[in-house]
Amino acid sequence: MNITILGIETSCDDTSAAVIRDGVLLSNVIAGQAVHEAYGGVVPELASRAHQQNIIPVVSEAIKRAGIDKSELSAIAFTRGPGLLGSLLVGTSFAKGFAASLQIPIIEVNHLQAHVLAHFIKTSLDDDRHPKFPFLCLLVSGGNSQIIKVLAYDYMEVIGQTIDDAAGEAFDKCAKVMGLGYPGGPVVNRLANEGNPRAFSFNKPRIPGYDYSFSGLKTSFLYTLRDALKENPDFIGQNMADLCASLQATVVDILMDKLRKAANDLGMKEVAVAGGVSANSGLRDTFCEHAEKYGWNIYLPPNAFTTDNAAMVAITGYFKYLGSDFCPMDAVPFARVQL
Repeated sequence: MNITILGIETSCDDTSAAVIRDGVLLSNVIAGQAVHEAYGGVVPELASRAHQQNIIPVVSEAIKRAGIDKSELSAIAFTRGPGLLGSLLVGTSFAKGFAASLQIPIIEVNHLQAHVLAHFIKTSLDDDRHPKFPFLCLLVSGGNSQIIKVLAYDYMEVIGQTIDDAAGEAFDKCAKVMGLGYPGGPVVNRLANEGNPRAFSFNKPRIPGYDYSFSGLKTSFLYTLRDALKENPDFIGQNMADLCASLQATVVDILMDKLRKAANDLGMKEVAVAGGVSANSGLRDTFCEHAEKYGWNIYLPPNAFTTDNAAMVAITGYFKYLGSDFCPMDAVPFARVQL
């Protein structure tokens, strides 16, 4: 009997639905929300309203592209948290209603766990390129920067995490100061490819263990701009590419220093990266360099599975379905939660 899972992701500002059958991806549909660009960040109330408008057409399109009928679904997996509570409520409520109408179970998914398990999404039956347990995963996004020791699909241990800001947040806030708009991370990445990564030096925090901190970097970046603008009002425009390249290089160095230490201390060679910032070309290039230098077996997710998407929710739901790990209908979403 085929196991067919519908995944629903509404943790932030992307409404996404995906269908996975026996671990193989059949469809993955994402609807973004451009309304937030004018505000320089995601506005929670606007996000939840947009999800209400998008959820039905997105799910309908995902089922259509998968070439199945809704009656073939085995269960519905949904992101329960962490995320924006209003956005999560839309996805949770829809999943409950749809599952009740089909008389099938629902499966709650931890958004962070789903990012890690995105590496196990198959594009075909013979696709077996995925990390071997145990492995280390660097999870980097706008809201999270963590080093995770992954022992099994359902057994993960956070051994390091940011004590303040996340890497993606640092990119976005520094980009905003330079007038690059929101989201700033992809713009910084594009401009960094044209600049000198050693043109400017920014603060690198000294945090014990495997934890991260990016607040000092942001302050250092801001002070550099402030002091330079006093002498030259056109400083940012004249040095944009070099500023982006130096910022990106600093963030990547901070991330990789702790990951390299963790891999060495734990004697692990299986190393993966996940989350929105894992699409950053500078981070990917550095990962490849580390693989060659330290003998790592590395795993880089396709760009389509780096940002928030329902395919990662569906594959997590698939593994939980195999373990009969279902969710009661009275479950409520939560804005904050850890692995």
